[in-house]
Amino acid sequence: MLEQWRHVHNVIVPPAALTLDEVRARAARYRLENAYADGVLVGCTTVRPPARPDGGPDDAAVATVIARVLPPYRHQGLGTALYDRALAHARALGAREVETCVLAANTDGLRFAHARGFTETDRYLLDGERDEWVDLRLTAR
Repeated sequence: MLEQWRHVHNVIVPPAALTLDEVRARAARYRLENAYADGVLVGCTTVRPPARPDGGPDDAAVATVIARVLPPYRHQGLGTALYDRALAHARALGAREVETCVLAANTDGLRFAHARGFTETDRYLLDGERDEWVDLRLTAR
């Protein structure tokens, strides 16, 4: 399961390719799930549990929800099904706010997020890297 999740992740975000050991570490902290259509691997999701930004009681619990669909399977409704399932899980964990992160070069991913009510909150480069990332937050829905 983890190797298949890793495959999808690394195809979608090659600048942040992960080793199997790194995926194992993530699996201990986050919910990682694969998606199949007719027995074929088509995508995966990540749900990072809610965190309180400043730790105070009035802060909104923020979860990160990421849905990834392999290019040949996009535009068939699979991303929506994956996203809806991951979002429901985040909400069940107590998330009051939801964020996502998309590689800027992934225009399909950015369009998908915007179509679901996410708005851009930040664009940045990681230290020593040249690939741009976009953080988005779910606004009114």
